[in-house]
Amino acid sequence: MGIEIENIGEYLKCHSIKPSYQRMKVFQYLYEERNHPTVDMIYKALCTEIPTLSKTTVYNTLNLFIEKEIANVIVIEENETRYDIDMTVHGHFKCEKCGKLIHLHCEDVVKLEQHLMDSHGFRMDPCRTVFYGICEECRSVEDEASETVHMKAR
Repeated sequence: MGIEIENIGEYLKCHSIKPSYQRMKVFQYLYEERNHPTVDMIYKALCTEIPTLSKTTVYNTLNLFIEKEIANVIVIEENETRYDIDMTVHGHFKCEKCGKLIHLHCEDVVKLEQHLMDSHGFRMDPCRTVFYGICEECRSVEDEASETVHMKAR
């Protein structure tokens, strides 16, 4: 990710956001974890540290970040809204086994998006491009299981 932040409070101020403790913690979570979290994921991660935190506060904070253009909303499926502070052009890959969402900072993704826009006249939001499949980690587990079955069959 191309963003490097030394002081979250100053970063928020530079984007006209009052740096409350809760806002700074939500942004810090997004910045450090980089896991494309849902509101629930952020809430669960922070509620023990901030007992007064509510899901509504997390949701409102994320909406403010989107409004101030320091975060993107990523809608993977109708029932799955995630958030990302990487504002560079990139795509995503979602593993259909484990559900992990992975950044794709690949020139080929950008070229594919540009090709689709040029050849078909599409207007696309490149940060919302999502590919689906099985990640390397899950494939390794599948390959191990398959190999074990083959060895037992011999």
